[in-house]
Amino acid sequence: MEACRLTATDLACRRGERLLFSGLALDLAPGQALQVAGPNGTGKSSLIRILAGLLRPFAGTVTREGMIGLLDERPALDEHQPLGQALAFWHALDGGGYLGFESTVDSLGLADLTDVPVRYLSTGQRKRAALARLIGQQAPIWLLDEPLNGLDTDAVRMCEALVATHCGLGGIALIASHQSFNLDGLKTMALAEFTP
Repeated sequence: MEACRLTATDLACRRGERLLFSGLALDLAPGQALQVAGPNGTGKSSLIRILAGLLRPFAGTVTREGMIGLLDERPALDEHQPLGQALAFWHALDGGGYLGFESTVDSLGLADLTDVPVRYLSTGQRKRAALARLIGQQAPIWLLDEPLNGLDTDAVRMCEALVATHCGLGGIALIASHQSFNLDGLKTMALAEFTP
């Protein structure tokens, strides 16, 4: 896995007239994972978007070394394509993924769904498809926004194991979630600590 690092210094986020957080700092090195916790509306998704470079911070800086893979509520899969074709499109674009296309689809319990159009997938199936897409990107930095939403107990364990494997290979994971995430060595940051 390529070298990676994710650093934020004195970050602030403002939405409209409301300052969601300020003074936030983090520094993640290879193999590390951080869970950002807080109730809905505290800025978890906004922080993920800032770290991904999709939203400008109100103040502060973000430094990224290594490619970023983002998992959020939008799986970035063509709704009208069968799942297999939608994933194959990204597989070809991303260069294959470190687990390979078939084994990734298989390991996520999606093999029987490859002929089903994406629009007919359940919330949990969509989330697992988004995880397949994330794995295929081969990005060393994973930004996961509510990765456990819609997953059943077995799929939650599978997601936690995937993140553990990713970090074990030298990747970084930042998990924004109000649900607990079971991962050895996981550090936790409460956004409430940075609320003005």
